[in-house]
Amino acid sequence: MLKRSGNPDLPVLRSTTKGESGKNTILLFISVIFLSSILFADSAITRGPDIGEIYYIGPTATGEGIYRSTDFGETATCMDSTLNININFLSIAADLTPGVLYGFAMPENLYISYNYGEEGSWVFRSNDISAILSGRLEGYIYNGKASHSDDYGVNFISHANNGYFGSLKAVEIDNQDSVGYALAREYSVNDSLWLLISNDDFENFEVQHSFNWYSVFDYSISRGSEVGELYLMKSAHYGDGSMVRELWFSNDYGENWFFKNHLLSTRIVGGRQAGELYILANYTQLMGEIKHTYIYHSLDYGETFTVYHPFAYGSDPYYANFEAEPITGSAPLTVQFTDLSSGDIQTWEWDFDLDGTVDSYEQNPEYTFQDTGFYSVKLRIYGDIYEDGYIKTDYIHVTDGSGAENHELQVLSFELNNYPNPFNPTTTFSFNETINLNEKSRIEIYNVKGQKVDELTFSNQQSEVSWNAEGFKSGIYFYKLNLQTTPIKKMLLLK
Repeated sequence: MLKRSGNPDLPVLRSTTKGESGKNTILLFISVIFLSSILFADSAITRGPDIGEIYYIGPTATGEGIYRSTDFGETATCMDSTLNININFLSIAADLTPGVLYGFAMPENLYISYNYGEEGSWVFRSNDISAILSGRLEGYIYNGKASHSDDYGVNFISHANNGYFGSLKAVEIDNQDSVGYALAREYSVNDSLWLLISNDDFENFEVQHSFNWYSVFDYSISRGSEVGELYLMKSAHYGDGSMVRELWFSNDYGENWFFKNHLLSTRIVGGRQAGELYILANYTQLMGEIKHTYIYHSLDYGETFTVYHPFAYGSDPYYANFEAEPITGSAPLTVQFTDLSSGDIQTWEWDFDLDGTVDSYEQNPEYTFQDTGFYSVKLRIYGDIYEDGYIKTDYIHVTDGSGAENHELQVLSFELNNYPNPFNPTTTFSFNETINLNEKSRIEIYNVKGQKVDELTFSNQQSEVSWNAEGFKSGIYFYKLNLQTTPIKKMLLLK
């Protein structure tokens, strides 16, 4: 039987895995941090109308400012450095009109700039706004799920929100007209979240997906570049200040979700290219003596990133980070851990099974996992006057090496997606590299009657394979890997 490291009372962060905990106690506890505002997708970072254009809120040498980048975050220009003096913006959102930027400041105020957010260009718009989301068209701005404006925030049209329930955790619109999402919790249920979808601009809602996740965690969602694409960021503080930050992705309007990566920041926004995602990481430490901004840019749905460092002030920031090799294998599995942390660090504390006991004080330790299971790993770093911690959940997977175990590993680890979806006439199926097949396998494609209409063959060396549906009619199609236990996915051909 597979065992999961850590306390069984803590939330299961990888909902696709199976097994029971091999530990009964833990010295850590989750510390819930309630924020004064919801972490919406377009909060401290927003995409501009052009490819490579982003705006973000970040530190300056004397305070905080609004920055603009036109090269994916490699360099950035401070447009307004007076945020702590004039208007204390909590979030920003770019319009599709070049140069137009919205700012949200408490208590419930909306401002607009027609000059790229430059100092002195901000104009007051409304005092009845609680959140802002970028629209799909020029002049459109959303006040969360409550209302939207099609005239640059001058007037707002209210939404009925019929069918909505619970307390709002995050909200976003889709790239498809009239489609929107709300992530909600109910106070009486501690381990469930619901993704609600609206197909008529937040007039009516229905349940699209339910998560068996702790509802007290922090969440943010952002749309991708295609219709039906959503990124979801989940984060939590543990009792000692260590952070869990997970990136999940859906390409079918939130019906199915796939784990993508562990990240160092929760501030995300999808880009304007296929697979594009931006992550904003700001560090202001030691009473402002250390200030840094990093922009993480991905073109493969958050699996790998190019890291830019457009602003640096003071010495290197303190943050914990690490990687391991290998992360999957049969027991006993010897794993080499590599410290990727930053800062003047004197002490490293590794907990390889998240049971609250330090297993190594080395900077780059090697550790052998004897038992099968999924293991969450934590690293805490300590400097002279600063410390940080980072947790990667279900990071190490140890199998028993038998055929049955390997087959289960294939099913649990294999993630099959297609993009774009909807498509015309070609879509690409992408899959991760953790599958270990002895022979070529197939992606089988079915019509709505359940009839197999095509199949694609791929090998271990491939990570993508394309399907040209030139000779097929418009409509819904289904696809799956030729293993009976793998999920069936849906795609839409539009001609």
